[in-house]
Amino acid sequence: MPRFVYLLTLLTALQLAAADKPNIVLYIADDHGRNDSSVYDPSSDAITPAMAKLAAAGLTFNQAFVASPACGPSRSALLSGLMPLRNGAEHNHERPRPETQTMVKHLQTAGYEVACFGKVQHGAWAKLLDADHVDPTRTNLEKSVQTYLDSRDPEKPLLLIVGDVRTHAPWRKHNTYDDVNLTLPSHWVDTPDTRQTWENYLGEVTEVDTTIGNIDAIARAHFGSDDFLSIYTSDHGHALPFGKWNLYDWGTQVAFIARWPGRIPANARTDAMISWIDIFPTFLDLAGADVPANIDGRSFASVLRGETDQHRELIFTTHSGDGKMNIYPIRAVRDQRFKYIRNIRFDAYHTTHTDIQRRPGHGAFFNEWEAAALTDPHAQAVLQKYHRRPAVEFYDIVNDPQETTNLATNPAYSTDLARMAQHLETWMTAHHDNVSMQHQPYLLSEPYPRPANAKSGSK
Repeated sequence: MPRFVYLLTLLTALQLAAADKPNIVLYIADDHGRNDSSVYDPSSDAITPAMAKLAAAGLTFNQAFVASPACGPSRSALLSGLMPLRNGAEHNHERPRPETQTMVKHLQTAGYEVACFGKVQHGAWAKLLDADHVDPTRTNLEKSVQTYLDSRDPEKPLLLIVGDVRTHAPWRKHNTYDDVNLTLPSHWVDTPDTRQTWENYLGEVTEVDTTIGNIDAIARAHFGSDDFLSIYTSDHGHALPFGKWNLYDWGTQVAFIARWPGRIPANARTDAMISWIDIFPTFLDLAGADVPANIDGRSFASVLRGETDQHRELIFTTHSGDGKMNIYPIRAVRDQRFKYIRNIRFDAYHTTHTDIQRRPGHGAFFNEWEAAALTDPHAQAVLQKYHRRPAVEFYDIVNDPQETTNLATNPAYSTDLARMAQHLETWMTAHHDNVSMQHQPYLLSEPYPRPANAKSGSK
């Protein structure tokens, strides 16, 4: 074969291979609650037209979960395809083992250019990404992305990851919802500062939504069409009571909306249960690359293509702690109907940065909650559930989606409880889960750690 013919054939083969690899835009919000969007809760006050537009053109996952409801463990699980116990980032702000953070490397080997903007990995760990381009600047995301895309070859397959930190507490004061009579979650205490905090948070949600739309338009212009996979998701629930740092669905169930015209059904929903550890192998699968055999994640590419409505039968989630503000290890297993939660240190107070620090614009409303609890039975019950939890919680998610009625001592559910408990026990044994702790918990036999004891916060 003449040399020029060989080179032409090789170039054609490479071009065809590149065409088979979808460009991917992965947009990750920080601490955005799943239901704080019109896509997942039509009655929500949240103004999220870009998310709604994405959902109308794509596939909405009703049952998407993170591996752990804290930033570091969640993102490390995404980038490794491994549960926190296996990738090294079990506690928040705990550095994952560098050799586990391989998603970027595998996609580069598969021919991808990988670019990361904003908060993708946790804090200073961004260097673990080893991406082709990393810009940790957390403001003016549109400008950073546009500048980068203007300088690259649009013919090379790209994974573009945008991490938006604005929905992370504390939140700036907003007036977007000044004229809206907001509806607070029923498992909170309705007070003036709670309402203002909720309004501020929703204001950030709407700003994030606007940027989602802007980044999508920039990507369309760069790729020359909308023929790319676009995904919106969040690293866990909002940093408000019973969300972040908790294994209730408020903390672990997240938005996951995917659009890829002509490849993914439009305006569709699926109840397939997926975990963030499944994103890594799914990307490799879509790229036609081999998926590592030693990871916990499994590709759900067939769900994206509309070939099946099933993926996982069980979702396991873990939380171990976050510094000295949150020392409360929890393990949970969930199927389509039931949630089994094991509170490992039920002899201790459940606390988080929110209630200990009580920062203005974030957790100062706890002062109002405590004042209300002096006379209000609802406020008393909310604080009781927040701070003092039983060893086991068991919920019928289908009939009690807000996880308000603990069925752990109800004999009618004893068989289901035992089955789910065994699933968790087997999983913990297989993962050598010894429930490591970095600090001593705040025991119920001791005084509750007052806000004055707090020294610093974390982001």
